[in-house]
Amino acid sequence: MGILKQVFALTGWGTLAGAGSLAFYTRKSKIMALPTSDYLYNTTFYSRLNPHLNPTMNDICIRKVPMSSIKDEYLKDEGKLAEKFCAGIWSTWGFAVQRRYLERKYRDQTPEQLWDVKDLAENKYEVGTYITDHFEVINKTPESVVVRCGDSPRVQQPRASDGVFEMVAIPDKANGEVEFQLKSIFFNAETQSQNKPVPFHIEVAHRWYTKLWMESAIRSLTK
Repeated sequence: MGILKQVFALTGWGTLAGAGSLAFYTRKSKIMALPTSDYLYNTTFYSRLNPHLNPTMNDICIRKVPMSSIKDEYLKDEGKLAEKFCAGIWSTWGFAVQRRYLERKYRDQTPEQLWDVKDLAENKYEVGTYITDHFEVINKTPESVVVRCGDSPRVQQPRASDGVFEMVAIPDKANGEVEFQLKSIFFNAETQSQNKPVPFHIEVAHRWYTKLWMESAIRSLTK
C-alpha cells in the first residue's frame, strides 16, 4: 500500500486543490463497504488465500453507464466487455504511475509478465496471467475477472499483504445500461490476527484510487 502515497504525491491529488478536482472527476462512482453476503467470501480461492479468516479491508465501487455510450464492438460477444474493462484498468492512465514504479523495480526479473501498455490493452486475461509482478488472474467468467493482489505472484504462499480484486461488467439490456463494479478485499494471510490489515488513512486513499481506476477504465470503453 506504500505505492498509494507515491501516486498521490506525484499526481498532486494529495493537495487540497488536487483532492477537490479528484472528488469532482470521480463523482459518478459510488463506493461503500462490500456486503458480507457477497459471493467472493464463499469462493474456494478466498478460503485458500485467507485461511485464518482474518479481518479485511473491503469495498465495492459501482458506476453505471448508458449502454449507448459503450463502443459497439465491446457489446457483441459475451465476455468481451468484462475483458476490455479489465484491460482498461491496467492499460490506461489511472494505473500508469503504479505501473512505471513496479516496472522500474521488477521488470528485469520478470520480463515474461505483462508490462507494456499495448500488451495490457490487448491481453485476454485468462487464469494464470501475471500483471506487472503484482497481480495474478485467479478466476474469469463472462462478467468478471478476479486477480490476487498485494504482493508479487511469485510469492504463492499466504502473505502478510494479500487480497483479491474483482473487475465486473454487467450489461442490463432491460434498462439500457452497464453496471461496472470494482471489488476489493485485503487481508493479512500470513498469521492469525485480529487486527485490521491497513490503517484508516490508507483505506481512505485506496478508495479514492479505486474510483480513479474506475473512471480511467470506463473512458477507454466509451465512444
